[in-house]
Amino acid sequence: MELVNAERAKVGCSAVKVNSTLTRAAQDHSEDMAASGTMSHTGSDGSDPGARITRAGYTWSTYGENVAYGYSTPEQVMNGWMTSPGHKANILNCSFKEIGVGLAQPGNYWTQDFGTAR
Repeated sequence: MELVNAERAKVGCSAVKVNSTLTRAAQDHSEDMAASGTMSHTGSDGSDPGARITRAGYTWSTYGENVAYGYSTPEQVMNGWMTSPGHKANILNCSFKEIGVGLAQPGNYWTQDFGTAR
């Protein structure tokens, strides 16, 4: 979260706050990716990020998701996301107010779920 908020501050976005429901959704998706050995925004059950975030109990007006695989540290995965236009856009989307982050082994499967509650 600190790394995300440092990037957001550079462009004038407000800081995101950790949300336990988004964290659960992100962790569950990271664990699902690790179990299936597949990095994807589509869950092994065919779910998309909005469905997973809703299933976790978060009532959103907007959401975004970043996924990654193989990075060893938070700094490395953030560098990867910040060099990818779509992932960077999520991180720097000023409409997002909350975040949840998940990491699962084996393989370092990362998920960031962003949201703004309704």
